[in-house]
Amino acid sequence: MPQKTVLYASVGPELTQYDLDVDGAALSRRGSVTLPANVHYVWPHASRQFLYAATSNSASGVGGFVGDKHHVSAFRIDPATGALTTHGDPIALPTRPIHMTSDIPSHNLLVAFSNPSGLRVYRINPDGTAGTEVAQREPIDPGIYGHQVRVTLDDRLAILVTRGHDAAGGKPEEPGALKVFRYRDGLLSGEVSIAPGGGFGFGPRHLDFHPTKPWVYVSLERQNRLDMFALDGDQLSATPAFSKGTLGAPGNIRGRQAAGTVHVHPNGRYVYVADRASSTVGEGAQRVFAGGENTLAVYAIDPATGEPNPIQHADTRGIHCRTFHIDPSGQVLVAAHIMGLPVQDGAAIHEVPACLSVFRIGADGKLDFVRKYDVDVGNRQMFWMGMV
Repeated sequence: MPQKTVLYASVGPELTQYDLDVDGAALSRRGSVTLPANVHYVWPHASRQFLYAATSNSASGVGGFVGDKHHVSAFRIDPATGALTTHGDPIALPTRPIHMTSDIPSHNLLVAFSNPSGLRVYRINPDGTAGTEVAQREPIDPGIYGHQVRVTLDDRLAILVTRGHDAAGGKPEEPGALKVFRYRDGLLSGEVSIAPGGGFGFGPRHLDFHPTKPWVYVSLERQNRLDMFALDGDQLSATPAFSKGTLGAPGNIRGRQAAGTVHVHPNGRYVYVADRASSTVGEGAQRVFAGGENTLAVYAIDPATGEPNPIQHADTRGIHCRTFHIDPSGQVLVAAHIMGLPVQDGAAIHEVPACLSVFRIGADGKLDFVRKYDVDVGNRQMFWMGMV
C-alpha cells in the first residue's frame, strides 16, 4: 500500500484530519473527532497504527481556570485513509498535561505536566490501548513549569524540559533546567539537572534531536535563543556548545516575544525554530496586534561541529505560531497559528485569522511560502498540529 501523509490539527476538543499533497504543497480537509476536553498534545505510535491525544479542560498558562477533566485517549488510524476511530477507554490523568511522547518502541507514554510541574509514565497495552501508570522506584524532581518530555533516539535517556519563569509581579526569576533521567522500559532513574548559570537566564521550552549525531537543539522561550548541547554516552553537556539568537530584529521587540517549537530537518542539515508574538495595544474592542516577529528561524547545521548558523527568518503569515511540523519526506513544512488578531493597517483595521501556513523546503533548507488556509477557531485555540 502506498504511504500517505496526514496532518491532524486541534481546535479546542476537536481534532481534524487534513490530507497532505506533498508535490502540490496543499492540504485537503477531511473528517474530525471530538475528545473529552481541549487537545493539548498528540503523539503517534511507532507503528503509525495508533494516535494518542492528551486533553484537559484546564486553561493554558498560569493562573487560569483549573479544570477536572484530564485524559489520554487512544485512536486507531485507518491505514488507507488516516481516519481516526476511538480505541479503548481514555485513561485519567491527575492534572493538565502539556506534552506527551512515547518511548522509541512505543511501549510506554511519558506525560509532562506544567502547573504543577510533573512527569509520569503510562503503559501502552499490547493492543495499542492506553494502560496503567508505571510506579517509579526513585523520586522525581520535576523542576519549575515542565513543558516537554522526549526520549533519546537510542531509548536510553528521557529529558524533561522545565521552563522556569521570568521575574514578574514582585516575584524573583524562577530558574529553568533540563532534567535528564536514565530510562529503561518505563522506569526513570539517576536524575541529573542541567541548568547553566543555576538555571537563571535559562528558560528552555522544547528540544529536538539530530537524527544521526549526538546533538540536542534546545529552544529557550524566555531568552529567544537556540542552544546546542552535546550528548556523550548517557551524559548531556553541562553547558551549550553553541548559543544563537532566534530573532531577525532582536532590538525591535514590541510586547511579549517568545521562542517556541524546534524541529531538526529529517536530513540533519537544518534546524527550525518558531518565533511568536501576540501582544495587543489599545483599549477594549479596539485592541490590535502590537507587532513583533511571527517567523520561522532557519539554521544550517555545521556537519562537523553541529553549530547552527542562521540563514533565514521566514514570515509565517499568521499570529503566534505555536506548533509547526516537517513532513517525513522533508519537502513541506506546515505552521499552525493558535489565534487570530485585529491588525492595524494604516487607518484601517483588518483581522488576521488563525491559519495553517504551507511552505516548501528548498534543497538549501530555506522556506518558500506557498499558501495558507484560514481556520475559524471562534473563542477557542488551534493549540496543536502535527503530521503522521
